[in-house]
Order: sequence, then structure tokens, then C-alpha cells
Amino acid sequence: MRKVTTLFFSVSIGMLLASCGNDDAAKKAAAAAAAGPQAYPVFTLTTQNTTLDSDYPATIEGIQNIDIRPKVDGFIEKILVDEGAVVKKGQLLFTINAPQYEQQVRTARAAISSAEADVNAAQLTVNKTKPLVEKDIISKYDLDAAQLTLQSRRAALAQAKAELVNAQVNLGYTSITSPVDGVVGSIPFRNGSLVSSSSTQPLTTVSNTSKVYAYFSLNEKQLLDFSNTYKGNTLAQQMKNIPAVSLVLADGSIYAQNGKIESINGQINTSTGSASLRATFPNPVFLLKNGASASVRIPQHVENAILVPQKSTIDLQGKKFVYILGDSAKVINTQIEVMELAKGNFYVVTKGLKAGDKVILEGFQSLKDGTKIKPEVKNTDSVYAEIKK
Repeated sequence: MRKVTTLFFSVSIGMLLASCGNDDAAKKAAAAAAAGPQAYPVFTLTTQNTTLDSDYPATIEGIQNIDIRPKVDGFIEKILVDEGAVVKKGQLLFTINAPQYEQQVRTARAAISSAEADVNAAQLTVNKTKPLVEKDIISKYDLDAAQLTLQSRRAALAQAKAELVNAQVNLGYTSITSPVDGVVGSIPFRNGSLVSSSSTQPLTTVSNTSKVYAYFSLNEKQLLDFSNTYKGNTLAQQMKNIPAVSLVLADGSIYAQNGKIESINGQINTSTGSASLRATFPNPVFLLKNGASASVRIPQHVENAILVPQKSTIDLQGKKFVYILGDSAKVINTQIEVMELAKGNFYVVTKGLKAGDKVILEGFQSLKDGTKIKPEVKNTDSVYAEIKK
């Protein structure tokens, strides 16, 4: 009897608990039904005029990079500039101690004096012989011989003068000047160093960086896209239609002067699969240094573009989707296609959306296709505020 009573009590407790659980579930369902569809932020797509930027790593070079080499052998006597100095064309950079060239100049001058004396003596002989021939005192042969001797002495004088010019040129090579306006590079030698015209290492390099070249590369696909972006029947015509480019420096700052793409190599490098391009930038204050690294930024203007925030998209198996608001406030999971270039945190949509579509902005991780929602309309300008700054 006692066991039966206990069993009846247990069953009663279980039924009571089940009844309570069903009541809680019913209450939750009733509460959810009373709350209605879940709210999600929604904004309306509008077309935007925007500019897309492509950055390409580049190397900076001066428009002239001239190795300064000695033309004569000797010891460096003076170094008159320092590394990094800005120099003018014709400014003295080095002097070389080479006394043999001074001796050659003195020897050449002495040879000229001797040759001039020989010329004068030969001229006197001609002057003396000429009237004697006219009076038939001596034969014409003697006059011809005297004139030939004078001609020979004059040739020797001319040769001596040429040797003086050569000696002076060689002596002038002991003073080394800058061939261009520019900036002095590293100087590996010091006073007293022995240098020669056959030295493999230059005394220094002078870089003319009043303008600089920024060299960068495009792979084959990028080059095709590049060619299709800008109008023109020839490469020269397309380059004229390329807008001004900017330079992103190593610290991330933008160089104050814009540049222009002036050269595109028409051949693909088979080892790298890319083509080289050259942009020219003015460098009035010599901020850009030869050998520096930077990035060339090429703008691409897009008219009436459909931009969608990246946070409003879903990546699924290599494809992108967004939720748009359909009829009866039900969402539709829609596939889109976008450009490779992005505008900050926005994708440029090429297929799948149009102006006027209402897109779920964010917070849709648990949202199902066809779910009815409560749209919370967001101001479109506030959504696009980032790209309008």
C-alpha cells in the first residue's frame, strides 16, 4: 500500500512539472508573437561618383645618376663636398695631387719656346737666302731647302703647342667638378687615397633629382585592365588620358606634388611576367632621394557607381551576397558581383543591385532568406559619410 502511494505521488509531481514547462514555452512563444518581427537596420542604395585608387610599389631614381670617376692617376688631395650635399653644375668636388701633369705642362711650354726659336732661325735663313737667289748668287735649290726647313720647324711648333694643350687638359683633370646640378652620394675615398682612371669604384655619384622617376610594374592582367580603362587607339594616346598620379611615401604620407606617367614598356618581361612603367614627379626641395622606395597611386574615376558597405555582405563559397528588403518586409538573399578595387570599406557593385534597392546594413548573421523583419531605416548620407569626406 505504501509503495502504491509513493508511485502515485511521483507521477503527480512529474505531471505537474511537465505542465509548468509547457506553460513556460507557451509564454515564450506568446511573448515572441507579441513582439513581432525582429528589427534590422536598412538603407537605400544611391549612385555615387567616386575615385578608386590603385597602389603599386615603386623605386625612386633621379633623372640623372652620374658616376664621378678620375681620368688621371694620383692621390686625392682635397674633398671639397660632403655626402648628401646639393651641388651646382661646375662646382669643384675633388682635387687630385698629380705633379707629373704639372711637369708635362712645363715641359710642353719649354718645347714650344724651343720650337719657336727654331722657326725664327729657319725664317731668318729663308729671308737671307731669298735675295741671294734672286741675284743668282746661289741656286734656287738652297732657297727650297730653307723653305722646307722653315715648314718643318713650324710643324714642330704646332706639335709642341698641341702637346701643351694635352698636358693642360690632363692637368685640368686633377680638378674634378660636378657635371650637373644634383645631390652628392656616398664618398668611399678619403684624403690621400690613391685613385686611377681604371678604378672600378667611382669617387662618388651625383644625382640630378630636380625631377625624379618612379619605376613600378604591372602584371599582364593589370596591364590589360589598365589599357581597357583609358581611351585611345595607341599607347601614346592612352597615356595622355591617364590622370595625374600621386606618390605614397614610406611613412604613408602623400607627396605634395602630383606626377605623370610618361613611359610604359611595351614588352612583358618573361622572367617576371610584368611590364615596367615610369612616372615623373617634380622635386623642387629635393625631398625625394635617389634609391628611395614609395608607391605610385593611380586614380580611376567611376561615374554613377553602386557602393555597398563591406559589412553588409556575406562571403559564401567564393561568392558575395547581401540581404535586400523585398515585398511584405521579407528579406531576399541576393548574389552580387563587385570590382576588384574597393573604395575604402565599400565594394563597387557591378551586378546584382541597382539604385533604390533597400539593403540590410548589418547584424544579419542569424537571418534566414524569406524572413519577415521590422526595417529600421538609416539615413543614406550617414551610411556613405565615410567616402564623402
